[in-house]
Amino acid sequence: MSTLRIIAGKAKGMRIKTVPGDSTRPITDRVKESLFNILSGDIVDSSFLDLFGGTGSVSLEALSRGAAYARIIDLHPLAIKIIKSNISSTKLENAQVIRSDALVYIKNQPDTAFDYIYIAPPQYKEIWEKVFFILDNNPDWLHPDGWVIVQIHPKEYKSIILNNFREFDKRKYGSTLLVFYERINPEKP
Repeated sequence: MSTLRIIAGKAKGMRIKTVPGDSTRPITDRVKESLFNILSGDIVDSSFLDLFGGTGSVSLEALSRGAAYARIIDLHPLAIKIIKSNISSTKLENAQVIRSDALVYIKNQPDTAFDYIYIAPPQYKEIWEKVFFILDNNPDWLHPDGWVIVQIHPKEYKSIILNNFREFDKRKYGSTLLVFYERINPEKP
């Protein structure tokens, strides 16, 4: 596997550590660059919730490109250690790392609404659907104008019926599919 790096922004070109083994599936530079081209300048001053942090690569890219804050959730102790190390080495310190099961975490009452929620769970276990159904019952984790982005293998994709979200785009990059959702008729403050 190639070494991960920050593609653009304050920490451009910095290498970050990966989690040994196959417990995570880091996003490729090509997919990450495409994702952030889609998000473009909207990432500046945004807040980012990363529900399966892995290496922290996506959140660190967001912070490097000007996001104000990232909260990174992962259950595995080694992933948490790697994420903290990557935050320290990139000096992108406006991140909070929480060791928790994402499925349990988003059942909690939201303490803030995020501009972006990124869901990239372990493959082929239908976890992305389970997370989304929980999120659908607790939609205030996402800002009314925010997006949920799901990263899965294209074979995992299926259209799901949600009460508070609608799919509005999907992009395939080889063995990675990004699916984009927005809130349906949210109450705006």
